[in-house]
Amino acid sequence: MRKIIRIFTAFLAAVCSVIMTFTVIGSYTMPDEIVRYENDGEKLSALFYYSEESVSQSALASEYPTSTETVKLLNIFPVKTVKVTDKHSGKVYVSGEVFGIKLYTDGVIVVGTQSVDLGDGETVNPAQQAGIKTGDIIVSINGMRVYSSDEVMSVLNDNNGKPYTVKLKREGRYKTFSLTPAYSVREGCYKAGMWVRDSTAGIGTLTFYNEDSGVFAALGHQINDIDTNELMPLLEGEAVGANVTKVQKGKAGTTGSLWCDFEERKMGQLLDNTPDGLYGAYTEISEGAKAYPVASKQEVKKGAAQLISTVNGKTPKKYSIDITKISYNKGGEQKDIVFRITDRELLRETGGIVQGMSGSPIVQNGKIVGAVTHVIVNNPEKGYAIFAQTMYEKSNSFK
Repeated sequence: MRKIIRIFTAFLAAVCSVIMTFTVIGSYTMPDEIVRYENDGEKLSALFYYSEESVSQSALASEYPTSTETVKLLNIFPVKTVKVTDKHSGKVYVSGEVFGIKLYTDGVIVVGTQSVDLGDGETVNPAQQAGIKTGDIIVSINGMRVYSSDEVMSVLNDNNGKPYTVKLKREGRYKTFSLTPAYSVREGCYKAGMWVRDSTAGIGTLTFYNEDSGVFAALGHQINDIDTNELMPLLEGEAVGANVTKVQKGKAGTTGSLWCDFEERKMGQLLDNTPDGLYGAYTEISEGAKAYPVASKQEVKKGAAQLISTVNGKTPKKYSIDITKISYNKGGEQKDIVFRITDRELLRETGGIVQGMSGSPIVQNGKIVGAVTHVIVNNPEKGYAIFAQTMYEKSNSFK
């Protein structure tokens, strides 16, 4: 009898340990806030369920009712309390076509500073002395707005050494500095001692068209300045058609890239450059785009999926991938999904994820679940993706 009791006690302890382990893991991995689309059901995964009754319901009148619900292991053991917002499931036209980007900044970005030669071996850096740093965005000079690098350099370099009041934006805050150009003996004029940029061009992949808002979503991440790695503040810009002419394959330690020719065809006007992607008002939905429902975050599952991308010419194709990891609570890193390319044709063409494929939509079980954002440089067969739900909700903010 004692032996039976010991065995039962050990078994019970093991069961309790397993339940405790799954409860702790579930509490850590389950999202704190959930958007539940129609027909999502009460199941979060094979093990975790929503409670059948809300703990509390928002009393405020809202287009989207919000409740606080308990997530349970095996629908028995409480794991954590989450905020649940019920919304109508969205539908978008999924693309995967490559496109050209022409972006002009709101203000002028300082991409570097340089010392001015005063003669006799003496130098000075006026911008640095004033407190101006690489990555700053110059907004105005002596109270006048500036929008182009030519405009800034013309004003600062064409003077008699008098100080200028420079207003700039740094880390989201506005600051004002007094900048006094120095006379360069070598160049025979006054110099401010800095390099600036007002525009950029590149390529990316269009993720989807949102017919309800008239907005397209692309890239899945922000466009940064190549020198400062800071987000480029959008003043205006446009999306144009592009044609892939060449592929530089990626390999471990080296990022490959798509080479494209821009077309005259205008696809849309850029609206915003954000950490969650590039958004614009489109002129028309491309013929090859296909309608897909948008999956909520919790609908994304590990396992087989398809990536839609253009790596030859202008026609998007589907390629097989395997989703290996899903993170619900990272936020702001555009690395919600980790995946591995399993399609031999794509690996043969590109070697893996390459520059220009950012924004390539990922579909699974008949829904769009994400968009490619980054490659894992040491293994280009693997990459990261952002949830499609995040981009869809952002695209609705422009209504």
